[in-house]
Amino acid sequence: MAKISVGELLVRCLKAEGVDMISGIIDGAHIPIVVNTPKYGIRYINTRHEEAAVHVAEGYSRIARKPGVVIGNPACGTGNMLAGVVSAHGEGHPIVAISTLRSRIKSDPNRGGTWQAADTENMARPITKYAATVRQWERLPEMMRAAFRAAMTGRPGPAYIALPDELLLQEIDEDALPPIYPAARYRVTRMGSGDPAAIEEAATLLAAAERPYIHAGKGVLWADASAELRELGDYLAAAMSASLGSRGVIREDHPHYFHSYDMGGAGMARNEADVLLVVGARLGEYDGWGMPPLWGDPAKQKTIHIDADPMSIGLNRPVDVPVVACAKAGLAALLAAVKAKREPRTEITDLAKYREQSLGTLEQGIEFLGQEGKTGVNPGQMVMKVREFFPDDAITVLDGGNTTLIGVAYHPILSSHSFLYSVKMGYLGTGLPFALGAKLAAPDRPVCLISGDGAIGFNLMEMETAVRENLPVVVLVAVDDAWGMEKTAFVGLGFGPEDWADRGIDVAKISYDGIAEKMGCHAERVDRIDQLGPALERSLASGKPAVIHVQVDSELNTKPPGWEQFRQARSMAG
Repeated sequence: MAKISVGELLVRCLKAEGVDMISGIIDGAHIPIVVNTPKYGIRYINTRHEEAAVHVAEGYSRIARKPGVVIGNPACGTGNMLAGVVSAHGEGHPIVAISTLRSRIKSDPNRGGTWQAADTENMARPITKYAATVRQWERLPEMMRAAFRAAMTGRPGPAYIALPDELLLQEIDEDALPPIYPAARYRVTRMGSGDPAAIEEAATLLAAAERPYIHAGKGVLWADASAELRELGDYLAAAMSASLGSRGVIREDHPHYFHSYDMGGAGMARNEADVLLVVGARLGEYDGWGMPPLWGDPAKQKTIHIDADPMSIGLNRPVDVPVVACAKAGLAALLAAVKAKREPRTEITDLAKYREQSLGTLEQGIEFLGQEGKTGVNPGQMVMKVREFFPDDAITVLDGGNTTLIGVAYHPILSSHSFLYSVKMGYLGTGLPFALGAKLAAPDRPVCLISGDGAIGFNLMEMETAVRENLPVVVLVAVDDAWGMEKTAFVGLGFGPEDWADRGIDVAKISYDGIAEKMGCHAERVDRIDQLGPALERSLASGKPAVIHVQVDSELNTKPPGWEQFRQARSMAG
């Protein structure tokens, strides 16, 4: 009778879920897993840190729109992994984190003094949607289904499964295996379009609206519903915006789109709207909690909220028409119902007035761009040059403090599934592993990371992973030799250079291109804006992972456009 290991049984469970990539750091405990991945067509990516391995899985998951899987080593390795799981929990990424444990007879419960033993299940529980330890191999397929069901049901999020190392090595008879089911056999994979009565009510409101407004969140991206959202918005001639995490769901050069930083024009349009349609968004802190002053009074406006997660509907703003539905199916049904009730509208009422309110933000941005750097490149000009260089469907990743604010201001996202940033957590160091995960998910699309020098330091060694795994991402490091956003915070509180001196805010001058070159990357250094275009050309042509060290003006970098909007959004109580 043929036998397989429990490690191979685990791989079969992953294959049934459509998993084709796992990340982690190799360890003797999970060798029974990784030795079996090739025969099932699953690629294993060995990173340099378990936290980064989670972020690789997150980047992959966002672009591939499927669960990511990561493996952590016993105790200390899982501790590192769980630091990354914090990100997946905050951002709503469906990551299944698998941990190995030392022998149960010594560690479950811990006898005291056991090597690499910790209660990682209870550590994981507050930051996951499901956490469990497999103690009998017969329950492994069932518990893997529970983990994937939790990760993919409602608002996506991480799940955690732990297995003792001796269990993974155990051999079992193939004839005795419990059944393994594909996703469609045990969990809801198609939400449908929602309650027809609710769709009809929503369509009636939108068809009669004089000033409709549509706001999209990441749920639209998970459902791949950008086309349906734009078609409905265009048919209604509605003003449209998107959460920071869902940038690109509407092309940011669309004539009816209001930018994240545009609190003037967008705020007025939202306040004057008679019907609001919110799709796949919880209206969180960056969205002004969906309440005045950035949004209208919910007592005076009608609000329609479509979401696959009933727990997210009406979370921060009361609604009039809740619709529990897949964003794609719900929007398609809503559009059909609206078309049956009215002809298409041609223009937004008072669009010129709203755009006039946007001028303040626009003028601030233009003024910043016009300044020449004294100690390096104007970082806004750097970001604009990157946007000009790459095609519309390139994947852009941002990481850092002020570098991200500048990136949001000057790098419009022009296609869906093209933007990654740690929006909910502001998790420094996610950028490079996000970029690697994105490249794994979309190998034929250019991937560019724009990172601050503080942020790149967290996971810079993952450039070696990029070289080893042949992941030709282009990384720009905006170098001001400091923690730039902290300088901005000091200035915002009325302090100056004398107050941050000798506090580690200024850091040593480091050659990021030099480090990258030693790891086998293509490397460039840019000190003037006219050098950046040729450097990008050479980097992309090299076919290798590339790092471009861009020395940016330190004074300009402390005064980024978007800082005031960032502070204002965070100051609102909701």
